[in-house]
Amino acid sequence: MIGDTIAVNVEIPENTAGDNFYVCVKPQNTSDRFSHQGSETWLSITTHGYLLPPWVAIIVIVVCLSFSALFSGLNLGLMSMDMTELKILCNTGTPTERKYAKKIRPIRKHGNYLLCSILLGNVLVNSIFTILLDGLTSGLIAVIFSTIAIVLFGEISPQAVCSRHGLAVGANTINITKLVMVLTAPLSYPVSKILDWILGEEIGNVYNRERLKELVKIQYSKNVTTGENDLDKDEVNIISGALELRKKTVAEVMTRIEDAFMLDYDAVLDFETVSEIMKSGYSRIPVYEGDRKKIITTLYIKDLAFVDPDDNTPLKTLCQFYQNPCNFVFEDVTLDVMFKEFKEGNKGHMAFVHRVNSEGEGDPFYETIGLITLEDVIEELIQAEIMDETDVVTDNRTRRKRTAHRTKQDFTFFADRKGESNRIRISPQLTLATFQYLSTSVELFKPSNISETILRRLLKQDIIYHIKRNKDWRNDPLTIIYHQGKAADYFVLVLEGRVEVTVGQEHLIFESGPFTYFGTQALVQNVGVVAETPTTIGSLQSLNMDTLLRYTFQPDYTVRACTELLYLKVKRSLYLAAKKASLMEFSQKDTNAATGEFDAEVEKLLHSLGEEDSLGRSTPDPKHSTPPQYTQHNEPPQSPHVASPKAHSNALSPTNGSRSGARSANGRLKVHQNLTMDDTHASTVSRGKEEEVSLLPKNS
Repeated sequence: MIGDTIAVNVEIPENTAGDNFYVCVKPQNTSDRFSHQGSETWLSITTHGYLLPPWVAIIVIVVCLSFSALFSGLNLGLMSMDMTELKILCNTGTPTERKYAKKIRPIRKHGNYLLCSILLGNVLVNSIFTILLDGLTSGLIAVIFSTIAIVLFGEISPQAVCSRHGLAVGANTINITKLVMVLTAPLSYPVSKILDWILGEEIGNVYNRERLKELVKIQYSKNVTTGENDLDKDEVNIISGALELRKKTVAEVMTRIEDAFMLDYDAVLDFETVSEIMKSGYSRIPVYEGDRKKIITTLYIKDLAFVDPDDNTPLKTLCQFYQNPCNFVFEDVTLDVMFKEFKEGNKGHMAFVHRVNSEGEGDPFYETIGLITLEDVIEELIQAEIMDETDVVTDNRTRRKRTAHRTKQDFTFFADRKGESNRIRISPQLTLATFQYLSTSVELFKPSNISETILRRLLKQDIIYHIKRNKDWRNDPLTIIYHQGKAADYFVLVLEGRVEVTVGQEHLIFESGPFTYFGTQALVQNVGVVAETPTTIGSLQSLNMDTLLRYTFQPDYTVRACTELLYLKVKRSLYLAAKKASLMEFSQKDTNAATGEFDAEVEKLLHSLGEEDSLGRSTPDPKHSTPPQYTQHNEPPQSPHVASPKAHSNALSPTNGSRSGARSANGRLKVHQNLTMDDTHASTVSRGKEEEVSLLPKNS
């Protein structure tokens, strides 16, 4: 005993839980009886037993810890899956995922109610676990052990499992979850309604375009890491391209108008033009008039199905027949709108991009800056370039050349014809107009010199030439038909287009159009020969003498094509052959010669020019001609007959100084103004073989 404090060891009998014990004392080493110290609380002892037997308490503690782990895992597993994800799993998941999602989805609709029920259940089992543990141990041990157990086994472990397998855990424990929701309904349901009212209805995850695109890329990255082949790169590109269509405009993907393959409205669909169209590989070709930015129509490759390149059909004729419309869009139109328009097909699969040009002075105006096709939109959709066997570049914007080997196409194979040279053909209407004009307006081709039968045969020869349109035509030597001071042995008649004529030392310039002819002096004798004057039509003897002489005609003017030009060119050798054939025809009619003899002569004439490489296309070689010999019968040079009204002051007259009338293809009468200018004509005696052509059919 220390002061007023004593330490007493007391043994209380078993099975006395709930009984009260009081303190009784007696002096030490005496036989006195114990004396009762009183009934005050501080002098009494009350005993308490365990609420549950220890083994039962331990079982309950384990069960509570298990439920704590379950509720903690369900809180993460179920609440992390929103309604959007569950709906996706119900529609697109595996059979097992669909089964699990259908079980969870009904209770997941009540998000706040489920959350409150799980949290209340979790708190309840954790409290029971702590109380029972405290009854079995002291307070400090209960606190430490309960904290460690709840954190390790009630939070970390279950949440780690349910973060990956929450769908399966939630579906397999759905009945427990429903029971907890029922048991906690008196408290959790009202709280959930309050939360719904405050926070609003749960919508779930919503993805915009950027999030969806990033989600697809992340999924692809995971597939690459894990080795799964659920998404490949092309699929990711297509999805990303589809999501970006609305953000891109046609100006970003169009082909610049400077890089586009186009045709001039005034072009002619000859073999060369059609070959260029085929080599380009395009099925739709813009057609412009004058300026490349002035698009007026579109040529479809299928429109050429009934076009014969030998007919030299003008492109404008084909465009006027089909009248294919042009679709114009502004540069800020998005690709999704363009794709929808292309899908409808009402305006075709190619559109021209417009923009408003307000630069400089004057009113703003629309200008065409490029074109866009369905292929361009699809390439942006799949995020890759579409290549075919005709593509030359891999990208229409960078114009990067294609490196892969590509066989060059040569369409000249289709132009080669057995036994027939490549020749330019004109329409039957133009042929008829040419025949009528030559036989009525040009003295050398009138029936008195060339019979109508022979003239028709003459026009079937390879005498039609074509000069392409050239912007730099003044500096292009290929556009020159006659050159001042240079010898020429051919006659020229303009059929289509215009030429520029420069005359004399003064360089007087004028233009001439269709049915203007030049070089008649190159076809007739222009040196004096001492011989008997032949008759008007001549004779075979005098004609044979003409063929032995190679005359040189030197024009004092230059003729140059200033537009796309189609013209007729008759060489002197061809003309003399035609004249000889005409004499033979007249001779047959006059003498009634036997048909067999006449056919033999014609057959000989058919092969007289077989050694020429190209019929009517050769040019005299000045190296093989002898110096010119002049006589007193030399005549002044003659200038071209000009049918254009603008050429009155510059046209040069024929030798007889007469005025001649000429009808153009449309039948209008045009007057030739005839003038005379001095020049020198030279002729040389030819040592070559006589040049003739076949002009008559076998049975004339």
